[in-house]
Amino acid sequence: MHILQAVRSGGTFQAARDRVLPALAGRDRRLAYELAAGVLRRQAYLDRRLALRSADPRLHDVLRLGAYQLAALARVPPYAAVATSVELAREVVGEPAARFVNQALRKLQRGSGLGAGDSATTHPRWLFERWRRQFGLGETQRLIAWNDTKPPVTLQPVRWSASQLASRLQQAGFGVTEAPFGAGVRVIPSPEARVSSPAQLPGFADGAFIVQDAAHALVCRYAAIPPGALVYDACAAPGGKAVMLERAGARVVAGDARPERIGRLRETTQRAGVAIRVTVADLLSAPFGPGTLPAVLIDAPCSATGTMARHPDARWRVTPRAIERAARRQRALLEAAATLLGPGGLLVYSTCSLEPEENRDIVTEFLASHTEFARAPVPAAVPAPLLTADGDLQSLPQRDRIDGAYAARLARTR
Repeated sequence: MHILQAVRSGGTFQAARDRVLPALAGRDRRLAYELAAGVLRRQAYLDRRLALRSADPRLHDVLRLGAYQLAALARVPPYAAVATSVELAREVVGEPAARFVNQALRKLQRGSGLGAGDSATTHPRWLFERWRRQFGLGETQRLIAWNDTKPPVTLQPVRWSASQLASRLQQAGFGVTEAPFGAGVRVIPSPEARVSSPAQLPGFADGAFIVQDAAHALVCRYAAIPPGALVYDACAAPGGKAVMLERAGARVVAGDARPERIGRLRETTQRAGVAIRVTVADLLSAPFGPGTLPAVLIDAPCSATGTMARHPDARWRVTPRAIERAARRQRALLEAAATLLGPGGLLVYSTCSLEPEENRDIVTEFLASHTEFARAPVPAAVPAPLLTADGDLQSLPQRDRIDGAYAARLARTR
């Protein structure tokens, strides 16, 4: 409930999760995560079945939590789901509210219940229709099904080798498999060993790994920064890409315009033991002279529609206007980065969005007005199925079983 309250107040699911869950015991932590994430994923469908218009707004999430347990958690007996929701309503609002919740959930339990619903019921209708036009109905249904499942935990080895990391995880009772495209190690929970928090995994405190989906590790491979070259990671927090670039041999300066995220960036780089200079800086006023950098990575702020399995609240935050605002910011960031590069400099632009307006269209528009730049993908840097006709990187969750990510590698030719 505390996680959902934080999200309703404007916080992100990730921030609320990281604040609330560490205080809970392992089993309670897993249940709280599943309940909060499940309610956010299936909110539209739950709301339609619950007819919330007649309910006190303070009870909306209480009812959703109860309904989700009745629908999706077989290990929670129906009487327990109803009883805990009734008690929560009593604490939040009072006795009349408790009676209302009891009646609403028991009526739902006696009725047809909560089935899986169709693929458009767990996402905003406008987003479903947008993806249907872009991908087709079948691909959109597969994308939404991916978004509605808990994503796997993928680790990128840092201080330990992949084999050492896999061995230690197996000794701790976890299953291990290689991530798609060889981009990391995936952790497979078992009934005896569950991933309640990455911080509880073997090697976390030693900087053995960072938590990073295969898609984002592949962006770093696609960037193909030459060993020893200096690269400015301009939107670096929380720091995963900066770490992977340094591990691949680049010299990295990691900057971010958001002071509140610098602490997370420093923690990531320090735990990983990498030699990265961290600075608070907006790319629009970066602390570098024009034409002085050999490489810039812009992991641009975006709508994050490629990571909705990992961030279940994102589907309710994104709007058509938010995509337009993100695109304006992305154009400005590309313009600013271009001035920092001399001849032969590399400009890598990436997002975790699936939307063409934030990806291909941004790069096409930039190249049309900056003829001194051209696409410069490195052959075999990433597997060919991940490349678009233009040579850009594009991963799709419904096709590749990883986050959605996009990247274009541009070189200044004069």
